[in-house]
Amino acid sequence: MEEKFKVIAAEYCELDADKITNDMSFRDDLGMSSLDVMTFLGDLEDEFDVEFDLADDDKKLARISTVGGAIELLKEYMD
Repeated sequence: MEEKFKVIAAEYCELDADKITNDMSFRDDLGMSSLDVMTFLGDLEDEFDVEFDLADDDKKLARISTVGGAIELLKEYMD
């Protein structure tokens, strides 16, 4: 699942998927804008057949600032 996640993330930045690490920031390290991140989340929803409900949970939104945080959030929605 993490590999597929990173392949999708690599489509939004100028890094190969195997160079993306869990501690990387979407904004600072991968150069994604807020719009990129939201579009990326939509791609994740399609790929992993989940639907994120982040509107009422600021803590969940804060977690998607890093690759590792977003992976953990995706795992929660997949369970």
